[in-house]
Amino acid sequence: MKRLLFIYNPQAGRGIIKNHLAAVADLFTKAGYLVTVWPTQGKEDAAHVAAQQGWWYDRVVCCGGDGTLSETVSGLLTMDQPPVLGYIPAGTTNDFSKNLGLPRGVENAAATAAAGVPRPCDMGRFNERTFVYVAAFGIFTDVSYGTPQHFKSAFGHLAYVLEGATKLGDLGRSHHLKAVYDGGELEGDFLYGMVTNTSSVGGFKIFPPSQISLNDGVFEVVLIRQPRSLADFQETLLALARQSTGASGRVEAFHTSRLTITAQDPIPWTLDGEYGGAPETAKIENLHKALTLVWGK
Repeated sequence: MKRLLFIYNPQAGRGIIKNHLAAVADLFTKAGYLVTVWPTQGKEDAAHVAAQQGWWYDRVVCCGGDGTLSETVSGLLTMDQPPVLGYIPAGTTNDFSKNLGLPRGVENAAATAAAGVPRPCDMGRFNERTFVYVAAFGIFTDVSYGTPQHFKSAFGHLAYVLEGATKLGDLGRSHHLKAVYDGGELEGDFLYGMVTNTSSVGGFKIFPPSQISLNDGVFEVVLIRQPRSLADFQETLLALARQSTGASGRVEAFHTSRLTITAQDPIPWTLDGEYGGAPETAKIENLHKALTLVWGK
């Protein structure tokens, strides 16, 4: 009989999974799996369990937010031949699930995790750590990991908006850095930067869908230069919302398989919404088709 390890975060999405556990286990059993259920016991527990136990299973399914997914992936990537990974999104934002075409609803997503289409997917390495879909620095990037869990549970996505509104005073805090990427380099003062493998981050669709693939071996990179004023920054945000990255003249956008960012001072980064450290040099690499994920449509 096939074996399935189900890792879930009992705190994610206001604890929504607790009301669906029996139905989810039943779906997996009906799909022909012998199911082991593991509720995470704290930070990094999903990574530890995936790394230590994943080898024994034909499929691992994780349930939670982007952080739970990222932890599970980091654990599986310690293996030479990781099992197929399914994902049941149950967090506050769930940006990456939209790229996988996963249906809404815990039980619908569970059915897809059990019987969906396995496809290879690129992952990312940030110095010695891994990430699934986004590494970012600068204004607003501390909102996701700095917003208290009870605030996120009570207000959902609005919690990020409210917390982010308090960061507008940081417009003067840019970072002087040099970025070296496939076939080019640039230098200057930047307010924000992100390296992504996704069509949408926080609701912004930076690149047209035709330019994005989750397994093409390259990341999409956006770097926002220091704005001259608040109005200049607002114009830049509007340009990004319209997928017009060059409209304001403050945005650098390109594709690359590798990126090295060297800064004059340590820069705090987020990886999939969690704190990723504050290195002076960040070496970022696309891990081409490193993991097989279960997709929807």
